[in-house]
Amino acid sequence: MKDIEYQSPAEIQAFQEQLLRKALDYLAANSPYYRRIFAEQGIDVSTIHTLDDLQRLPFTEKRDLQLHNDDFLCCPKEKIVDYITTSGTLGEPVTFGCTDADLDRLAYNEKKSFACAGLRPGNILQLMTTIDKRFMAGLAYFLGIRSLGASIIRVGNGIPELQWDTIQRLHPDTIMCVPSFILRLIEYAEEHDIDYRNSSVRRIIGIGEGLRDQDFNLNLLGRRIKEKWDVDLFATYSSTEMGATFSECEYGLGGHVHPELIIVEIIGDDDRPVADGEVGEVVVTTLGVEAMPLLRFRTGDMAAKRTEQCRCGRWSYRLTPLVGRKNNMLKVKGTTLYPPAINDVLDNTDYVQNYIVYVRQSEAGTDQVDVCVGLKRQTDFDPIKDLKDRFRSRIRVAPNIQLLDPAEIQKRNFPAKSRKPIKFVDLR
Repeated sequence: MKDIEYQSPAEIQAFQEQLLRKALDYLAANSPYYRRIFAEQGIDVSTIHTLDDLQRLPFTEKRDLQLHNDDFLCCPKEKIVDYITTSGTLGEPVTFGCTDADLDRLAYNEKKSFACAGLRPGNILQLMTTIDKRFMAGLAYFLGIRSLGASIIRVGNGIPELQWDTIQRLHPDTIMCVPSFILRLIEYAEEHDIDYRNSSVRRIIGIGEGLRDQDFNLNLLGRRIKEKWDVDLFATYSSTEMGATFSECEYGLGGHVHPELIIVEIIGDDDRPVADGEVGEVVVTTLGVEAMPLLRFRTGDMAAKRTEQCRCGRWSYRLTPLVGRKNNMLKVKGTTLYPPAINDVLDNTDYVQNYIVYVRQSEAGTDQVDVCVGLKRQTDFDPIKDLKDRFRSRIRVAPNIQLLDPAEIQKRNFPAKSRKPIKFVDLR
């Protein structure tokens, strides 16, 4: 059968509507949470036939998962073979169980995503993210590479010395990590006379941070990496709740959606779909999940849907790079912005070693942004003034800036139980 991603939009829609019917029947028969919601709201899922009909169904919120976690389980606990939790970035972490079938689905998802990024049997990927600590992504990446027939080196996150030792010993052609860590790898290589430009690495797959702007051009972080290290860059977007990954293809025109795994809506402030190409909140309905499927889950992430055919030939719709999180939108001195815009400025400043951004409500009731910065070296100019000038040039406003010891910021970036670097703290 021809890959559904290459079939026409009409065929993709009909295909997804068939899967939606199965998903709704499964929820109505097996989900304590959704059965209760359907009964309370008088919803007959047999009347839901099209993707447009989804608008007649309620959203699922992060809070619902936190308050009624066990009620989302659709199978006996004896069928769960792996337990994972969300990172807890927006509050109390949520536990998810995966059955054998769910792990097979994860493997299939990542196999397709890695293939989209150009990996084939024979490639070697060095994984610079954790595969433990109840983290879904690391396990999913391992399963996907195994299913693809490529090779994986599970090094884990951090420790540039170990990463370079592994690259020099095993010669991976691909590395996968948080993009800002690439700058630390480059810095370490330059300090230790490692000829990284002529290493075996030819491809970097980024997770957790964006590499492109909404027009698909590389953002400041992406350009800085590319200027230093001329490798192919691929961005991805995923989350535990979705159980799916949106990976760029070689043309870098957005993250491709796998229609057999997920339905994506882009919702405006009125909770109605926005026009294709307009930014709104990403809302997902999972397909083919056995243990904990979700219906119209509000991710809180802001992006747009692109429906024109990609240059790679795929017709499956794509997501633009994330603008930010809906709950993290800032209004600073009359200017609306999201944390990634602040990160872009700091990631592109060569004397900044690390940083953490705090936002709190001021006495006047407005958003106050405080940026704590650690410097790589002493400068012969006022770094606070220079940073404020950079912010005004890029985002028109300048936050409050405080210089701290890089070691102190490092501790704040990586608290004991964190699986991801913490760069933004919302205290509102």
